Amino acid sequence: KSSKKADFVAMHRNMYDTDVTVFSPEGRLLQVEYAMESTKQGSACVGLRSENYVVIGALKRSVNEMSSHQKKLMEIDGHMGIAIAGLTADARSIAKWMRNECLNHKYVYGSAMPSKRLCEELADKHQRTTQTYVRRPYGVGLLVAAYDEATGPHLFQTCPSGNLYEFYATAIGARSQSAKTYLEKHFEGFPSTEKDDLIVHALKALSGCVTGDGELNKDNASIAIVGKDHKFQLIEGENVAVYLDKLEVDGGAAEGGGDGDAMEE
Repeated sequence: KSSKKADFVAMHRNMYDTDVTVFSPEGRLLQVEYAMESTKQGSACVGLRSENYVVIGALKRSVNEMSSHQKKLMEIDGHMGIAIAGLTADARSIAKWMRNECLNHKYVYGSAMPSKRLCEELADKHQRTTQTYVRRPYGVGLLVAAYDEATGPHLFQTCPSGNLYEFYATAIGARSQSAKTYLEKHFEGFPSTEKDDLIVHALKALSGCVTGDGELNKDNASIAIVGKDHKFQLIEGENVAVYLDKLEVDGGAAEGGGDGDAMEE
């Protein structure tokens, strides 16, 4: 009976997962769910913020030992950057669109584009793909780190479904639950944290997401920071090794486990 039921469920699902605009009888858009799954399979990204700074971090993957590591952090404008989990090619397309939007806003209004406005437009862009059969959803999730002169630091998360969230701290991607658990334990102290300590917190959270027997090092770790009087800065290679040394002195990786979500604003 159980095998017949499983076969029926699989057949039932296959009837409704070939088109993004078709609802299943349960009220689900299966193609959108599959796109969200690609975000969960992407390499882990973390984000956290204080009163003056936002830090994002990502694990970089390499295809094999002879290849370079993929870029997971991208600058959008002097006051904004993104971390990506999912399809890198989709992320590059979105990053190009975001940069154009920032340039157009700066040309027309003479000031940096408010981060919330851009993220809401990006969420609308995601959502439009779920209502048009000629396009597939973007298979990537973003953490958007930004500092606005008027409203201060912001950390947003976008989703292929078109949902938009703002967080104090969060993590996305494969094995991100251990990072969320670490962030949940420490986020209440983040508002008063200095930028160097905030970076160490990001690396500690990220270290719990490394697969197998691997460890966080200067090749696979990537950090970026933006904040008050501090334009978007990417920290990689030898520059991130300094913070990894601090991490070893302080006692290493984040603890795994837990079922909660990172703190949402």
